[in-house]
Amino acid sequence: MSDREPQRASGGATQRASGATAQRASGATPSWPIARKLTLFLAAIVALLALISWGMVTSFALEAAGRTQDNILAASATAIAETLRSESGQVRLELPYAAFSMLGAISEDRVFYRVATGDDVLTGYADLEGPDVVPGEVEFATVEYRDVPVRAVSVMRVILSDGEAVPITVTLAQTRDGVQGIAAGLSRQAAVLSVGVFLLAVGMSAVAVRASLRPLNTMALNVATRGPSDLRPLRRRGPPELMPLVRALNRLMQRLEGSIKRSEDFIAEAAHRVRTPLAIVRTQAEIALHSVEEEGQKQTLRRVIRAVDESSRSASQLLDHAMVSFRADDLARDRVDVPALVGAVVDALRPTAEMKDIDIAMDLSDVSVEGDAIVLQNALRNVLDNAIKYSPAETVVRIDVARVKDEARVSIRDEGDGFGEGSAAHLTERFRRGDKVEGIVGSGLGLTIAELALRAHGGRLELGLAEGGGACVWLILPAA
Repeated sequence: MSDREPQRASGGATQRASGATAQRASGATPSWPIARKLTLFLAAIVALLALISWGMVTSFALEAAGRTQDNILAASATAIAETLRSESGQVRLELPYAAFSMLGAISEDRVFYRVATGDDVLTGYADLEGPDVVPGEVEFATVEYRDVPVRAVSVMRVILSDGEAVPITVTLAQTRDGVQGIAAGLSRQAAVLSVGVFLLAVGMSAVAVRASLRPLNTMALNVATRGPSDLRPLRRRGPPELMPLVRALNRLMQRLEGSIKRSEDFIAEAAHRVRTPLAIVRTQAEIALHSVEEEGQKQTLRRVIRAVDESSRSASQLLDHAMVSFRADDLARDRVDVPALVGAVVDALRPTAEMKDIDIAMDLSDVSVEGDAIVLQNALRNVLDNAIKYSPAETVVRIDVARVKDEARVSIRDEGDGFGEGSAAHLTERFRRGDKVEGIVGSGLGLTIAELALRAHGGRLELGLAEGGGACVWLILPAA
């Protein structure tokens, strides 16, 4: 056969080579998916906005609490000033309870007060100093009192005493613990709200990004599920941003379709133009061989005939290889009766076997597979043709078809010299032949074609030695 080796092998060498190529390709640093990039970008924006929002809420809360404290302080100081009066030439003051109760409503902060006329303190804390004030105005200031920051307010009222105008300043101060506590509480609530909004926004961003990229994924799936012969233009409409890509893909597929068509035409034309002259040359060489008598000329003509046969066979098998490679990516999926397929191949090659007095014995069990009948027939024909070619005259080639568990197995045994010596690593490589092929025309593509066809169907090719010598090839496919 086209590779005469002693070991049994399947497509492992090719699979390992392709796996190594994939690993080398995956060694490059992978790029992040667009969805992840967009989600992280939107998350960063949301985080920045949430941080700004939290800062603004905290600032507003502190300002609002401070204004509330200022309003209560002003109201309390005004209430105290309203109780000032003059009796018998003396200034009288009754501290209203309501003024201090208002201050206690906002928090449990300490309260300090001072009522003075000029440098004379009528009541309160003599060392308390507030902002300067003029009659009719209310002035606020944040000062240090007893090593504690306090918010102070000063109100001035003028009272007539013995016919004289006496300006009296009321200063009221309160610590800021309550205001800061209120602001801190609102800040914490704002932080929790910001975190919640951040998480919700990130989740919604991820959903929005995936939804936005869905047309691209759908388009990619549409292209990925096509076979190599399906080069129809993409008709699905998408977002305007994707339409340049769609048009570029359609132009690429149009050029690819034209290239494939030219390649197919070239292969068919080349095969015709190669095989036709070769047939003519062979015919003329055979005529010349029968007409010459000199032994040297006869040997030369025999070598010419052999070279023509090798060239013709190589051209035919190159076409077979191209056909199987082309159909392997877009297989027909029909139910194939394996015994019937084997019988058709045997009928086609029986005349070749009879020329060497080789008998083809068959033991066929009922089994079927799902696949492309043309590709499978090509694989069987190449293996059986090799068996006939490498078998001695007046021998038997045996074909067995059986179902073993979930597999359909076709074994082809000959009575030749086996596969020869050497490693099985290059078993199905193109144009590789074993070491027991001297004098036998071959191209080294027979098992390559068979292994490619079987692998495309999820099967495998195995080689071994038949009992009593000779080669044995197993074609194994998933049973239907």
